[in-house]
Amino acid sequence: MTEEDVKYYTAADDSEQLEQLRAGLMPFQLVKYFSFSSLGVILLFTLFLSWAISNNAKNVMLDQSEAYSLLLAENLNQRIIRDFVLPTVVNYGNIALSNPDQFQRLDKIVRNATRSMKMEDVTIYDSTINIISYSTVEEKVGKKNLGGLEYEKALQGEANSQIHSRGTVLNLLPGTLDVRYDLKTFIPFRLFQEGSDSNGQIMGVIEITQNLSHEYKAILRLQRKIILVSSLVMGILFLVLLVIVSRANKIMGKRVRERLALEQKLYDVEKLAHLGTMVATVSHEIKSPLGIIRSTAEILVKRVKKLAPGNENLAEIIVAETTRLNNIVVEFLDFARPQKVNLQAVDINQSVKQVLQFVKTDLATKGIELISELHPGIGKITIDPEQVYRALLNIIVNGIQAMPDGGRLIVQTSIVRKDGSIVISITDTGVGMSEETAAKVFKPFFTDKHKGTGLGLAITKNIIDQHHGSIAVVSREGKGTTFTITLP
Repeated sequence: MTEEDVKYYTAADDSEQLEQLRAGLMPFQLVKYFSFSSLGVILLFTLFLSWAISNNAKNVMLDQSEAYSLLLAENLNQRIIRDFVLPTVVNYGNIALSNPDQFQRLDKIVRNATRSMKMEDVTIYDSTINIISYSTVEEKVGKKNLGGLEYEKALQGEANSQIHSRGTVLNLLPGTLDVRYDLKTFIPFRLFQEGSDSNGQIMGVIEITQNLSHEYKAILRLQRKIILVSSLVMGILFLVLLVIVSRANKIMGKRVRERLALEQKLYDVEKLAHLGTMVATVSHEIKSPLGIIRSTAEILVKRVKKLAPGNENLAEIIVAETTRLNNIVVEFLDFARPQKVNLQAVDINQSVKQVLQFVKTDLATKGIELISELHPGIGKITIDPEQVYRALLNIIVNGIQAMPDGGRLIVQTSIVRKDGSIVISITDTGVGMSEETAAKVFKPFFTDKHKGTGLGLAITKNIIDQHHGSIAVVSREGKGTTFTITLP
């Protein structure tokens, strides 16, 4: 529900209509809620999917790298046995890496074997004590107790690996620590015997360290791309959905308001129909006795003049009041049972002149200046002259009553160039009306005068509606009022 809807109905101070509006929008609110909820779930699922894909890629990389390390270690093991251990035992009788010649020979063999391979370093542990006998990193040689659980497993003949990593997707941002990812593989250093199917004696443990930082960075970049693309797509979808929901919310609100207005209008029409039926019935029942009273009063006036001259005014009062009541009854009947339109080709300027001629005396009596501006090229239009005459008369009489101290009455006719419609404008410089009053003047039984039924302008609007025209009013308090009639 938009703020516009709330403000509209709050200003109208109609809590029932506000509740109806909310009830009308409730299904759409549920759709909107589920749409945004689904979008959030999709975003979370996408982020989870990106993590799963990158994690799977990392596991594949580890499996391949570990297999590669094991293969490399096995190959290195055989080369050390073949090119170093056997010749050294033959030449020196035993292996002592503390001998510089033996150490340099082993170092040369290891470096030649790993030169074209992605090795960070190679370390060989002794089998009897946890000490580093050889390493491509000189600082490690002679260090004790650096081999942990992995070293122990390798001594038992079980090759295994250990990961040392540092960094996440956030470490790809500038100014953060560099990403580091090392895979350490431990395999038993065995003494292979030619032609033997046995695994051979374990002489120590070979540790091979691979630097997989480059591959790990590639996986993190992939993860970052998936997250960014997913977030971008979800952001675009969210904005599109937000625009659609906002527009749909306005459309739904507008339709609900139109439906409520239509229901109110139908209710008013039904109420007026019942009221019209009641008014027509009552007026019809009153009209006949009223006519009898008037006729009797007229006879009574004549007889009083003969029998008691000077008292006939009492009977004349009865005649005048019954005449006024009869006019009110006729007005009720005209509103309750509108007459059928008898269309004729009529010069509208001539109809306007007839109305002005009728009120000419009243205008002069009240000191009202008449300004008539009738367009000469209008010609004839198809209308019911009697009903249009009555509609114009009702408006002009209202204008005259609004100028008790005199003023100006301006009557104009013109042609709308676009569709050829005829416009009749009636303006007075009277007391005017407030916006609230102007909005109610065409409602039945509404009046701000001490006298009258409040049906004059309602009947006028019915007449214009029957001619498929329109009538509008613009008024300012203390400035005057303008009625504008448009006839096709």
